[in-house]
Amino acid sequence: MSDAHATKPHGAPRRTIDPSRISVILATDCGSTTTKAIMIERTPEGFRQTYRGEAPTTVEEPFADVTVGVTNSVSEIAELSGRRLVAEDGTIIRRTRPDDPDGCDVYISTSSAGGGLQMMVAGVVKQMTAESAKRAALGAGAIVMDTIASNDKRRPHEQIQRIRELRPDMVLVSGGTDGGNTTQVVQLAELIAPARPRPRFGGEYRLPIIFAGNKDARDAVRQVFGGPGFDLSVVDNLRPTMEQENLGPARDRIHDVFLEHVMAHAPGYDKLMSWTDAPIMPTPGAVGDILQAIAKGQGINAVGVDIGGATTDVFSVFDGVFNRTVSANLGMSYSISNVCAEAGMERILRWVHLDMDERELRNRVKNKMIRPTTIPQTLEALIFEQAVAREALRLAYQQHKEFATTLKGVQQQRTVGDVFSQQASGQSLVDSMRLDLLVASGGVLSHAPRMSQTALMLVDSFEPEGFTALAKDSIFMMPHLGVLAGVHREAAMEVFERDCLIMLGACVAAKGEGKAGKPCFRYAISGTRISEKGEMAFGELRRFDLPPGQTANVEVQPERGIDLGAGPGKALARTVKGGTVGLILDARGRPLSLSDGLAARRTDLRRWYAAMDLYPA
Repeated sequence: MSDAHATKPHGAPRRTIDPSRISVILATDCGSTTTKAIMIERTPEGFRQTYRGEAPTTVEEPFADVTVGVTNSVSEIAELSGRRLVAEDGTIIRRTRPDDPDGCDVYISTSSAGGGLQMMVAGVVKQMTAESAKRAALGAGAIVMDTIASNDKRRPHEQIQRIRELRPDMVLVSGGTDGGNTTQVVQLAELIAPARPRPRFGGEYRLPIIFAGNKDARDAVRQVFGGPGFDLSVVDNLRPTMEQENLGPARDRIHDVFLEHVMAHAPGYDKLMSWTDAPIMPTPGAVGDILQAIAKGQGINAVGVDIGGATTDVFSVFDGVFNRTVSANLGMSYSISNVCAEAGMERILRWVHLDMDERELRNRVKNKMIRPTTIPQTLEALIFEQAVAREALRLAYQQHKEFATTLKGVQQQRTVGDVFSQQASGQSLVDSMRLDLLVASGGVLSHAPRMSQTALMLVDSFEPEGFTALAKDSIFMMPHLGVLAGVHREAAMEVFERDCLIMLGACVAAKGEGKAGKPCFRYAISGTRISEKGEMAFGELRRFDLPPGQTANVEVQPERGIDLGAGPGKALARTVKGGTVGLILDARGRPLSLSDGLAARRTDLRRWYAAMDLYPA
């Protein structure tokens, strides 16, 4: 049993790293199925990503050693680069001098292998302290298996049974403001302790408990979790007062415990930790870190999404406040049936402009679940998959906006140093009109045959308003850069902007509703190679070529009641950056609504898809 300040990070002592001496960086991300390695090198142009390699992750039998997959992926880079990176004993070689042709200066890694970091959180009040605990866990990169609260409408024996069924890697307990009543938070601890939740790894493993509640309850909580089977850490209260939320200490402790307990017991991770020059981070936590670094560095609001086979992660940074949600039932293979059930086939087919047999589509959904690695073989299959993706993304973003809110019932300070006032509590922090950058990653988005398909999937599902930059992660490099940012921030930022992000372009979208065909806004576009003027009518979508590296000045004059960022009916001029897709003008209105009639809707879709050159004949 230990307080957080008394605990040292697990693993071998870290080498002192002088950023000025770093020229060759090796980074790996150990995913659930694939381990991805990249090399970053200092060039005359600055830091660039130069080589990449992949290999199957080997955390399961028959290897049961994650370092085998790491070595295999790094060996692929070594073969491509001609640089020896793996020693005879299988470890990563470090350079001893600047002109050494072999080895690297720094090796870092992230991981979501073996299911990633799985947590259970508990709080006295579900909408308050329990929600703060969930925010802290999600922000640290965890999958929250369940939230236990005194008022979650389950009886004590049902809660105990649920706790026993779960096999979390750790439990975060919160509750009460400092100096307040201690009874309820101690009762919550007394509910968890007798249930004795068994961790995934079994054996003599002591389940980590992090207490981040009322400081006056610490001694009583220590007594409750003082027996064998638990390892208690105590950190500052998540909600020291009703008006404050302090997530930092709990998030930091989750990262430490992830290394000390979870990674130390996972197959081969003790060896991997001895290789790395910085603590291993959960993959989603690293993605969140790089998004926060970019938002802070550029002074922007950003949203990122990673859509996978089983889950969809959404990250947001608004006014410096970071939030992350995991939609565990929304994905494109293992969870595709859940998307169809939650959204409904009717809502999915509203994005399809061709005749399709619904029975055949349902069979296709089941086949995708059975064979999750298959990709669409026909245009019809591609159109349907991208229609499903729109609904999965829409639902995941909706869940994120409902979770990323201000504190309930109070004027608040969300994080230390980030103070801002709210007129009402419980409002979503995510404001589509103030969104500056929208970043896509995940197979269906990153590997779409045409960049315009990725762009329109983002626009249709996230419905950005006003001026928004669109981008995608080229090869899912954000996790590597997230952990690198803690070692060499300059290198991480340079590679993120030059090699990680592929700029799709910019979207200018009108907020408001109107009758199809009626004027929505006038525009004037001027740049080095572009000069366009015209008027957008409601229901129209247009695309203009604006290549990567180029900028253009866009002036817009909306009709009365229509907002493009300056307020209803007010003119606005902004400079936008180009991309592989270019500049998109969207006068379909917000909220985006499609025609009820099948024929009219399909006519609209064909027009929009043609304007974006989505599915050429």
